[in-house]
Amino acid sequence: MSADIVLNRKAFRDFEILTRLEAGLSLLGTEVKSIRRGHVDLLGAFARFEKNELYLCEATIEAYAQASHQTHDPKRPRKLLLHKREINFLAQETLRHGKALPVLRLYWREGKVKVEIGVGKGKKAGDKRHDLKKKDAHREMNREVVRFQKQHSK
Repeated sequence: MSADIVLNRKAFRDFEILTRLEAGLSLLGTEVKSIRRGHVDLLGAFARFEKNELYLCEATIEAYAQASHQTHDPKRPRKLLLHKREINFLAQETLRHGKALPVLRLYWREGKVKVEIGVGKGKKAGDKRHDLKKKDAHREMNREVVRFQKQHSK
């Protein structure tokens, strides 16, 4: 069972998510303690390739307040732990097909911090408006169903 730490809602708004992958995360002890306290932000976070390895970039994990004189940089790139075939798949998707790798969520699984990475295609303004219209129509339909059920259940 996994418990969400933080969800990146902006990634779902800005990207059409085609595939999702789970990755481990290489962290320092003070970063894990800070994550346990909920001092983490994924706004604008993404995965980037450097020397055939994948790194988590622009994720903010605040410094742990009770740490000694050694603290971590809140915005430092953190190595993502994936199998070689997964890294090759992601490299192919980004380099050949021009897809983006937004970070969707951070969560706990069996006592370890995991990251969910999405392979996504950027949405245009029209796509975002279409999604909002669809969401509003669905919400309005649900309201009418509930109203109808209340009237006819008496």
